[in-house]
Formats: sequence, C-alpha cells, structure tokens
Amino acid sequence: MKLHPQTALIHAERKAPQLINTIQPPIYRASTIIFNNTAALFDRHWTDAYDYSYGTHGTPTTFTLGDNIAQIEGGNYCLLAPSGLSAINLVNACFLAHGDEVWVADNIYGPNMEHLRNLESRYGITVKVYNAIDVESFQPSEKAKLLWLEAAGSVTLEFPDLINLVKKAKANHILTALDNTWGAGLAFNAFDFSDQHLSVDLTVHALTKYPSGGGDILMGSVVTQDKNLHHKLFRMHAIQGIAISGDDAAQVQRSLSSMQIRYERQAETALKLLTWLKTQDIFAQVLHPADPDNISHTFWKETCQTEQSAGLVSVIFKPEYDMTAIRQFCDALTLFKLGFSWGGPVSLVMLYNLKDMRQLEHSHLQQGILVRFCIGLENADDLIADLQQALKFIEK
Repeated sequence: MKLHPQTALIHAERKAPQLINTIQPPIYRASTIIFNNTAALFDRHWTDAYDYSYGTHGTPTTFTLGDNIAQIEGGNYCLLAPSGLSAINLVNACFLAHGDEVWVADNIYGPNMEHLRNLESRYGITVKVYNAIDVESFQPSEKAKLLWLEAAGSVTLEFPDLINLVKKAKANHILTALDNTWGAGLAFNAFDFSDQHLSVDLTVHALTKYPSGGGDILMGSVVTQDKNLHHKLFRMHAIQGIAISGDDAAQVQRSLSSMQIRYERQAETALKLLTWLKTQDIFAQVLHPADPDNISHTFWKETCQTEQSAGLVSVIFKPEYDMTAIRQFCDALTLFKLGFSWGGPVSLVMLYNLKDMRQLEHSHLQQGILVRFCIGLENADDLIADLQQALKFIEK
C-alpha cells in the first residue's frame, strides 16, 4: 500500500540497528508506549518489575536511573519524582490518613513540615514534633504511623540519634522514613547502618543535590527494600500521575559516576572551612556534625563509620550582629552565591532566623542569626579569602 508522504513520515521504519554498546545508556522519551500485540497488552501487570505500559510508569531510561539510585542507597526498589519535595509528599500521601499521628524532627526540612501542617489542618492528621538528638522527646501514641528522620537536620545540621530513634519506632510498629539527601547514600547505608543491622523502612532523596551535581535538574526518589511498601508507593505514584522526563533522568544518570568524587571533595573543603571558621571571633557557634565539639558528633560517628560528611557548614553570628549586618556580609560575598539547595559546582550561602523556624527550645544552639554555607567545587583557600573579605563589611 502506497502511503501519503505525511503518513509515511510518521510511520517511517527505523532501519538503523537500535542496539549498540555505549558508555551512557540511550535516552527513551515516551508518553505512549507501543505494545507488540494484544497478548503483550493484557498479559502484563503494574507490579511487574519493568512494566512498560505508559510513560508515567517508566521507560528503560527512568528504570535504569531508579535501579542505580536504589543500589547507591542500599535498597531494592526506587520510584522517581519531579523533586525532592514531591517524593516527600508521595510518602505522606501514601502512609497517612485521617486520625493518624506523624512525628517530625524540629530541624526537619521546612517544606516537609509545612506540607504536614497543611495535611493536619485539612485532613485531620496530628503532627508531633521531637528533638532529633533526644530520643526521650519522641513519645508516640498508638495512633502513630510515621516517623520522619533527617540525617543531618536542615540548617542546624544536628545528626540524629538514629539508632535509638529507629529502635523505638520499630518497637512501636511505626514506619520510618529518612530524608537521606545529606548522606546521599554515601555517608552511611540507611538500610544497614549499625552493628545491629538496623534499617529504616524507606529513604527520600533530593536527587537535585549530589546525584545531579549541576544545579540544573529537579528530581527526587523514594527507595525501599520491602516489595509490599514499594507496591503501595507505586500505586500512589500512579494515582497521582507522578513522572519525570527521560532527558532529566539521563542527565542525572550521566552525573552518577562522579558523585562520590564530588561528595568527598566538597566534604573535604567544608572541613577546611570549619577549621577556619572556628578561629573567627565574630561567630558564636560553628555547626558541623564531624566537629568533635558538636553535640551530635557521637551520633554521627557511630552511624557514619567511614567518617563521611557532606559539604555543608553553618555558623551562628554573635547576638550583637543583627539581620542588617548579616545581610551586609552575604551581599559582600563574591564566590558564594545567594541561593537555596546544594551539591552543585558553585558554593552557596543562605541566612536564617532560627526564631522563625524552630518550635522547641534547643539549649545547645547559641542565640543569633544563622548562615549556612553549601560548598561547591572551588578551591578551599579561595572560599576562605572570600569569607574573610566579606566579614570586613559587617557593622554592629
């Protein structure tokens, strides 16, 4: 049958062989996926390991990235989402219902707390707040269904008492979800992180950070070892229409091979900055879990036994320096750019007023404005020189 040129263009045969060996896997861009026959259509199930049925369920490109993220984190199953927050919301939507109690660390990622407060006001979920370094502050009731963990915590970087928190949650049959963005699957194995082979139930990871590495891709993941948990998450994933593009997946996949090198380099630079920052009289406190003076140092050391740490360090300025003075400092920085996130090649800075962020009293934190430094791939001495010159612009 002779076809019209327009029809022939749409149905053109792919004469070139489709399978070659390359360093990077091929990119599949798909919404519609063509079934070879009706048997292929009907003899499949959404719980199949690789269910190629529609683009939202996965393609070879997205499944390959998911498999690699699961391997990095020590899990068996991975779902991908358009952002880290989207992955967090997937977990909350999947495992929380009216009347349930969820426990959240006071130093948890702010948007997660905001999302849970929204669920609390609209759908009758009870949000309880605990101190990540004080396991006694976690007092679950029989309604508790989910415990959120973050290692280390956002902004103030306390490393939680992960071992005892997970033990307590398991004793009370509470699901444990770890925001593992800081550790990135490299600092410790969330599914086997102690001599007692303790494991969280699932991890959430903002692939936007270290896996992407370029500061230009938004993506998140949810990883678990348990097939039943994975199927529950996968069903909610499908119901909510969560999907990522093949191009974004390929970009993250391309960056994975250098992730550990970048992570170690940024962590090494952060430790150099930590040493220098502690010599500066202008700071009331320098915050980093690898610092022996840090209140959560012991928890970090017993969990991160390879002594890995991310490229983040925070400082609290002495109380006599107000927000105006801190803004002068941040505006004077040249190599550090003002922006959220971390894990990219460019160092970032962000300032916070802890009084607006914390609900519990934390005696281990000094009073003052906090500034967080997210280390990029610049030379450590250059970054220190940038901080040094910016400090000269501060007025009391």
